[in-house]
Amino acid sequence: MTNRETNGPETAEIEAQSTNRTFPFTAIVDQGEMKRALLLNAINPDIGGVLIRGERGTAKSTAVRALADVLPSREVVADCPYGCPPHDHDRMCAECRDRTERGEELPTEERRMRVVDLPLNASEDRVVGSIDLERAVQEGERDFEPGILAEANRNVLYVDEVNLLDDHIVDVLLDAAAMGENIVEREGVSFRHPAEFILVGTMNPEEGDLRPQLLDRFGLVVDVEGVSEVDDRVEISRRRAAFDADPEAFREGYEDQQTALRADIVAAGERLADVTLGDDVARLIAGVNIELDVDGHRGDITLRRAARTLAALEGDSTVSPSTVRRVARLALQHRLQRLPFEEEETDVMTAFHDVRRELGLEDWE
Repeated sequence: MTNRETNGPETAEIEAQSTNRTFPFTAIVDQGEMKRALLLNAINPDIGGVLIRGERGTAKSTAVRALADVLPSREVVADCPYGCPPHDHDRMCAECRDRTERGEELPTEERRMRVVDLPLNASEDRVVGSIDLERAVQEGERDFEPGILAEANRNVLYVDEVNLLDDHIVDVLLDAAAMGENIVEREGVSFRHPAEFILVGTMNPEEGDLRPQLLDRFGLVVDVEGVSEVDDRVEISRRRAAFDADPEAFREGYEDQQTALRADIVAAGERLADVTLGDDVARLIAGVNIELDVDGHRGDITLRRAARTLAALEGDSTVSPSTVRRVARLALQHRLQRLPFEEEETDVMTAFHDVRRELGLEDWE
């Protein structure tokens, strides 16, 4: 039997208070690629998450936490700790499936997607959940206490300083990300539940590299730098001072932009299935991956998904070479093979333009 918890008034109130202290996503100055990568994943979780790399003070954590306020709502089973989709039998937990098969009408509600934090010091039981072995042995019931992966199902799982995460927790994340479910086994007793999440990580490269197996799991990678334009830096500090002085008033000033962006995300998700990607653009994507010697096919698949999602966000019905160009570095740069002692990295944009010219495609805006 599974413990079933609901998001009661206290939890909702805590989340609302947390949101009210969050800097608005639309108030972030510059950092266009970082914001684009986050939005694309919010629209299409199949892209595979995003890793944001950069020095301190480049709004990495601010952007991720701000994303929560523009995430869309989705229908969930109200009393399920995993937020199962009530009309998708294949993505339900075992108990929700059993209830539907018995003819029970599942209670539903609209719930905003959340950003769930995974602390660096979290124990394995806190991450995957725990099984009450004594009760399992004595009473024959599997009493499962859900963990962070249960909270993250159909949400955003955020790991700050992801490069410092313990290896055994990394292995857990890799397994869950690959299978879309979390399997907990203790002393011959096992339990599984859905764990489909958008993995978002931030890191400072100066503090160490990321394990290659985990790096490859991120659909998109963004390298951010500090803003160098004087006027932009002045605007950043001005907005931060205004937010610190009166968060509520500052957030109210951006409420219309926040609402509009949230509506854009929802509309893009609805348009996504109808976006077409022609054979010429498909050949462009394949050709760029071949030119860059990207291993396997994950680069092709991710670039294709990201390009279609960007087209949907911008209201286009067809993916153009320009659309591919604007997401190519995000999807491919971290997949490039670099030879030992190689001083210069292969440039994604150079490969893109070379292949585009070979295929005779116009890179129109």
